[in-house]
Amino acid sequence: MANKLINQLGLPKSIANIFAARNIITAKAALSLTEFELMELLDVGMTEVTFAMAHISEVVCPPCQTALLLMEQRVRNESLAGHLPTRLKGLDEALCGGIPFGVLTELVGPPGIGKTQFCLKLSLLASLPVNCGGLEGRVIYIDVESKFSSKRLIEIGTKSFPEIFHKKGMAQEMAGRIMILRPTSLSEFAESLHRIKVSLLQQQVKLLIIDSMAALVLGEHDSGASRQQALGWHVSFIKSLAEFSRIPIVLTNQVRSQIGDESLMYSFQARSHSTKEDTPVTFDSHLVAALGINWAHAVTIRLVLESKSGQRFIKLAKSPISPPLAFPFNITASGIVLLDDNGIEMKGPEINNIHCQGLSLRFLVIRSVECILSEHKNFFGKIKP
Repeated sequence: MANKLINQLGLPKSIANIFAARNIITAKAALSLTEFELMELLDVGMTEVTFAMAHISEVVCPPCQTALLLMEQRVRNESLAGHLPTRLKGLDEALCGGIPFGVLTELVGPPGIGKTQFCLKLSLLASLPVNCGGLEGRVIYIDVESKFSSKRLIEIGTKSFPEIFHKKGMAQEMAGRIMILRPTSLSEFAESLHRIKVSLLQQQVKLLIIDSMAALVLGEHDSGASRQQALGWHVSFIKSLAEFSRIPIVLTNQVRSQIGDESLMYSFQARSHSTKEDTPVTFDSHLVAALGINWAHAVTIRLVLESKSGQRFIKLAKSPISPPLAFPFNITASGIVLLDDNGIEMKGPEINNIHCQGLSLRFLVIRSVECILSEHKNFFGKIKP
């Protein structure tokens, strides 16, 4: 609005001509000058200048909006943007429809918790016909750790949608819509991203899955500085893909050992003063998402999968439209199934803590070496004996 032309703002022609004669063409140029500067430049009186400035400001400044109007606009925008339903009722309700289009959604959790199984189910849902609740599109699945299983994909489809997969040739058709890429390095991954950008619209791609982002970055960069630099470029490009294509992009992330109060990621998550210093810390409470806080800010939705007290949970740890919620779930032949659609609201550090009972000490040591010591390698290298 600030670049709108003066002669299009409805000013009296005599005043508009004066602005044009002094080469003040846009509203921005006029509003960047004081009233006294305009009086001198235009050679008119204060009354004319005050009237002109008030009129220009009224036209180009955005009007005040009520909270109700903003809410209605958001509902309209969300309906246009769209969601990919997960078929997990409680989670879909919390996300106002499912995995949102045009942003990054992260699945984070320890190995074997169900991240890839979640991705397989999402792949099927995106490839299903529209009349069955799907998006009837292609899926690009970047399988970094070679965990994609066609057999498991067909099993989930057969158990979840028997009326579709029991039709002759339907299983092959659904599987044929899912394209698998297996880059072995970040350079190959970058090349894949550039090819994907070209094919997103041409091939009717409706979902992009990267499983896992952490495996790519942690496996190639030893130092924290180079890792963050590479990660920054790639996440920026992936976000641009989401905004350009308006499709859901789902990425998986690993976990690592946390350092001290690292789970308190934000200032409002202050530790309670009533916490006893001698309170024992359980073995499974020392895990946080890998890739750091900059990565955490880049994703719009963070879903944490964890195991606590013998039960698996999906935690909606980050969302602009929902409070932090936890849903108990099991993994069945048909994939992930919620045991309760009423989420449990979480507070404080519990939002970001990741539990995994039975996690081996060997895994914690490996994750610490890969995700913590390497991040501080440059610092330790500067310390002289």
